[in-house]
Amino acid sequence: MNTTANHSLTVKDEFELIQSATDYSLKRGENDWISGFFYHCELTSVFQPIFSVDQNKTIGHAAYIRSKTDDDVALWPWQVFSLASKDEQLVGLDRLCRVIHALNYHFNNASKLTHLLVDVHPRLLESVKDDHGQAFENFLDLIGVRTSQVVIQIPAIVNRNWKLLQHVITNYRSRGYQIAANYSGTRSDWMVELGSLYPDIVRIDAYDLLRHESITELTDTIHGFGAKLLVGEVVTPTLLVAALRTKADYLQGNLLIEPMQTIRTIDNLPVLETLSSSSIYAHLQQK
Repeated sequence: MNTTANHSLTVKDEFELIQSATDYSLKRGENDWISGFFYHCELTSVFQPIFSVDQNKTIGHAAYIRSKTDDDVALWPWQVFSLASKDEQLVGLDRLCRVIHALNYHFNNASKLTHLLVDVHPRLLESVKDDHGQAFENFLDLIGVRTSQVVIQIPAIVNRNWKLLQHVITNYRSRGYQIAANYSGTRSDWMVELGSLYPDIVRIDAYDLLRHESITELTDTIHGFGAKLLVGEVVTPTLLVAALRTKADYLQGNLLIEPMQTIRTIDNLPVLETLSSSSIYAHLQQK
């Protein structure tokens, strides 16, 4: 398992060493923001802060890919991944995305302060039979970032395959990563079925809080296993209040701050102070 290295090199020097030690096609911009290339697409990172309700501050950032073609046409991530028709191409693309995220996080010094949450594509989880996270760990070693600072977010679709879900959680956890699982469905005993392989974080979309009658029971189960509840897609005051009523540990969404090509932190959310005296909050508290 890796440990953090001491770096005295400039960003330019360190980037050149990293580039020479990998097979990835990377570019460093004038603002030290890193991008990579897949076919005719340039890929780069945006980050959205994850806010801790109890600590009243940013404790991590979720990373997302943004891309454009040679003709400067913006593409959705799914459009880029659709270009990878073969499994080995998709595995390479998925790893490239995480490398770009890790480099931008590292060069902006965020990796020393907070956690980085990254996605993995379900086809990668199916294609790589064993040693999930090893290639990424090797790269994190190269830039001096601990695996414990990285949260691997497992796609919700993997919940359909319990054997695969348990296998990948075991693999990633053995390498020191934290695990975030996406809750899907309405069953409150979902965590129980995972047994001793429960994730560190369970993510649920804010809209689902309003649809699931058993959400309180699910929240109690999550906390009972020592995991944290992350409510994402918080885009309206009503959804934010619903997340707070559900005793969410972490919050993420455009209402708080939108994803951007910079590392931002949030302390003392003004929107929380506004909501505490609003009629929306008072109304939902009575329900």
